[in-house]
Amino acid sequence: DGPGWWVRVVPNKYPAVCVEAAFGRHSWGPYEVMDGVGAHEVIVESTDHEEELAHQSQRQVEEVLWAWRARLLDLRRDPRLRYIQIFKNKGSVAGASLEHTHSQLIAIPFVPARIAREMEAARGRFELLGSCVFCDVLGHELREGDRLVCVGDHVVAFAPFASRFPYEVWVVGREHRPDFADLGEPQIRDLARVLRRVLAGLVEVACDPSYNLVLHTAPVNAGDVSFYHWHLELLPRLSIIAGFELGTGYYINHTAPEVAARLLRERAAEVQAVV
Repeated sequence: DGPGWWVRVVPNKYPAVCVEAAFGRHSWGPYEVMDGVGAHEVIVESTDHEEELAHQSQRQVEEVLWAWRARLLDLRRDPRLRYIQIFKNKGSVAGASLEHTHSQLIAIPFVPARIAREMEAARGRFELLGSCVFCDVLGHELREGDRLVCVGDHVVAFAPFASRFPYEVWVVGREHRPDFADLGEPQIRDLARVLRRVLAGLVEVACDPSYNLVLHTAPVNAGDVSFYHWHLELLPRLSIIAGFELGTGYYINHTAPEVAARLLRERAAEVQAVV
């Protein structure tokens, strides 16, 4: 609690899950229930109360990513845990309750349904074609070029072909790695550079919108997940999820990904790295 820190990780004051909770499931009528076992932490991304992640130096963004990696490696030592979700809510529309720049981590004892479906689809393609769907998508986007936002040596940012939100961006590693925690210094440095430029570009193009940033990475204490591929999803909250989206799971997006990518690409190219 003294001076001299640059990134801190603290327990959430109002945790969604608790490490001391009883572990186990039981039936309650037609329902299967369990206590909220896990960990809920806040990653304080800077000592500066005013500057958001988009305006931090590249070195500071690197330190945040190293903190994410360190917590992934530490928490997986708990054999009860199966998935560690790292995410950032920026702005009240995206669910942030604190102004100070921060991200969060929630570790839970099961693989969430969305990740499980994504992994099942990736596994199916790998078994059918012998290739990773994320590697195939990345290769296609690099060849097409229209949806590219920022291309790094180790990671690539692009607007997904079927974007759910205006200015949605995915950041995918060039090297096939299921687990974010396996990234080394070259990958972390390049990811920090690309992510910072994308976020700074989003501030300029969309007037500093609220957004959610979510990390998709391999489950922990699991079996073979070599078919999976870590990636980041940046989801600006510029549109309202209404009845059609909630009822069907389909999203109406008024900004074509090619248009979003072009505008973001132009702004991202103007952002100079600050060490």
